[in-house]
Amino acid sequence: MTRWLAITVCWWAFWPVSSAVAQTQPARFRITDNSFLVEEAFNQEAGIFQNIFVVTRSRRGQWDGSFTQEWPLGGTRHQLSFTLPFSLASGLGEVSDVLLNYRLQVCGESRWRPAFSPRVSAVFASSPERRSLGPSGTGVQVNLPASKALGRFYLHANAGATWIKDPADELAQTEERWMTTPSAAGSLIWAATPMFHLMLEVYGQSAEQTIGLRKDTVIVVPGFRTGWNFGERQVVAGFGASFTRGDVQDNGVLFYLSFELPFKK
Repeated sequence: MTRWLAITVCWWAFWPVSSAVAQTQPARFRITDNSFLVEEAFNQEAGIFQNIFVVTRSRRGQWDGSFTQEWPLGGTRHQLSFTLPFSLASGLGEVSDVLLNYRLQVCGESRWRPAFSPRVSAVFASSPERRSLGPSGTGVQVNLPASKALGRFYLHANAGATWIKDPADELAQTEERWMTTPSAAGSLIWAATPMFHLMLEVYGQSAEQTIGLRKDTVIVVPGFRTGWNFGERQVVAGFGASFTRGDVQDNGVLFYLSFELPFKK
């Protein structure tokens, strides 16, 4: 996976891009930036901010979720956002690492070129107690999302990695070590109608646990999304089944909810 990630980064580095950054919405896709696990290459429109809730429930009864809020900076080229993950198991709740995100709309979508919008995120442990649980310290995350419409289908592809400072090294005051988690994701979306889409998403990562030990995870989510427009406001709801394979074997369900609202520029 690491070799595939390096090839993808190099390919994008030499891809001819233009200064066009506007988000395009094909007529068949009046919902475009509402995937569940896969990141789309579209920044928010000027004057619109988005609130995103994603919640999963496993067969074992564990709840995991996240809340993300996205804000454009002036126009569509620059975007700031934050992500707050959380979980609930056996009656105990926990806030996971917080992400502060910046995304640059390098290029918009054209007839032959996909949209491309790389993101860099600062990762912060939510509390000293959280850091003591394991490899969950300060770090950085990079993701490279690309998106392209092909008729009634939309294709999204991601490649990225997360680097987390090992808190065990901090406690032992030994040489600093960073734990690497490469990831890749992709989705295929079919527009049955402009506001009702069938979806298939795949997400995979290889998380470093300790030196020489990794935990590989692949999540497959078939589902659907639908939405409603109220002037400049849009509400999108989605549902999917979640199948986790690899070193962790689990099934579950996924719920998605998004609100896009205008604000004074």
